[in-house]
Amino acid sequence: MKNRLKDLRTEAGLTQADLAARLNVSRQAVIAIESDKHDPSLDLAYRIAAIFDLAVEAIFENPHRLNSGE
Repeated sequence: MKNRLKDLRTEAGLTQADLAARLNVSRQAVIAIESDKHDPSLDLAYRIAAIFDLAVEAIFENPHRLNSGE
């Protein structure tokens, strides 16, 4: 799932290790999410959104979302 996590993390001045510690996950998990190799659980997506004070939808792109009017 495409996401803005790396951009948001770097804008916030956080390293992958910093973000991993705040989320209580491994640095490898952060790397996998940032590189679109792993989709976070819903719980983890909400925790990520809370750190950046954004809606989940503002960080993660839903590939299954239907466009209105189609």
